[in-house]
Amino acid sequence: MSSPYVASPHLADPRIVYYTLIVTNNGRGQRSRQSGAAILRSPLLLAGLSMLAGLDAALILLGVEAPVTADRLPEAHGMLMTLGFVGTLVCLERAVALGRPVGFAAPALLGVGSLLLVTPLPWAVGRLMLVLGMLGMCLVYVPLWRRQRDDAVLVQGLAAVLGLGAAGMWLGGVDVAPLVPWLAGFLVLTIAGERLELARLAMGPAAGPTLVLLTTGVLAATVASLLWPVPGYPLLGLALVALTGWLLQHDVARRTVRSVGLARFVAAGMLAGYFWLLVAGGTWLVHGEALDGGAYDVVIHATFLGFTISMIMAHGPVILPAVLRRPLPYRTVLWVPLVLLHASLLLRLWLGDALHVRLAWQIGGTLNVVALLLFFGLAGWLVLSHSGQRGRVRVPEKAG
Repeated sequence: MSSPYVASPHLADPRIVYYTLIVTNNGRGQRSRQSGAAILRSPLLLAGLSMLAGLDAALILLGVEAPVTADRLPEAHGMLMTLGFVGTLVCLERAVALGRPVGFAAPALLGVGSLLLVTPLPWAVGRLMLVLGMLGMCLVYVPLWRRQRDDAVLVQGLAAVLGLGAAGMWLGGVDVAPLVPWLAGFLVLTIAGERLELARLAMGPAAGPTLVLLTTGVLAATVASLLWPVPGYPLLGLALVALTGWLLQHDVARRTVRSVGLARFVAAGMLAGYFWLLVAGGTWLVHGEALDGGAYDVVIHATFLGFTISMIMAHGPVILPAVLRRPLPYRTVLWVPLVLLHASLLLRLWLGDALHVRLAWQIGGTLNVVALLLFFGLAGWLVLSHSGQRGRVRVPEKAG
């Protein structure tokens, strides 16, 4: 999820990130637009199908009507959304940053592997593909590290190792529930590394070493949660709270949220995401090991919806142009799915899980699904409606 165009310190400003991505793509992309689009199209399609399958599985787990009711969908739900959907998108962006065709094998493997989970083929086939895809992602970080020996790349590479560990243990027969800390670490640390890339100027020169230290704490606590669950889960919660507090203290979003337009949208999505990550970390810190029930639902969806999906929505107009090689212009209507996501998550986790109101849990969960579909539907519509203007550079409305 991090941008390949991070050399300039001015990239702390989302408007300049957007401008840089569009200008760079327009300047270099005319000669290879068709071939590049063909390479990108398949992993994007696979990620989209994984998301749709995962959302269908979510409706089944909520006990509401779902378009498809295949028996294997509920069990595959977690991996469809984390490795199949978000993992494929992250890996695709890293392949774009690498700039070599071989790099696109990794997101393709993740996307294909996740979809194989819902076919009649043996479970091991899809799980093995996920392992190979995550291994490919780890290998993609090797030349990226050699190109730019940067702390942000190191953090994201370590995050990929956690994802590989989760996929490998799932292939070996470990249930998904004990692997949630590994999957959470994969996505949380990836996004933390991306924030360091985009806002390193505002974070200061000590930000890189500090983030590496915090990452080491998350890695150690993640391993401890599997080997020694009683002390491990509270330690992991403490590590996540510390990481989130540091990000909140140093992230430029605390200032840009008072701006307007795109800058405010990005900042609001990030700050809301940090809130939900504090909820997840606090739940592990206080409750300890949570493998089922309300605490498990809170941790999972505060992390993977409240934090991860909110960050994806917030960075959509900034990062997706680098992956799509087409502009995704910011429009005010993008606030609708962002607000819906957080309002429905509050309904689900507070009234549903904390106060045990099943109807609120079902309504909130269903609206979570609607929020995701609405955001990506709007994003697709904005990209397509703007495609006639791809030859022109347009900076989003002034944000300050």
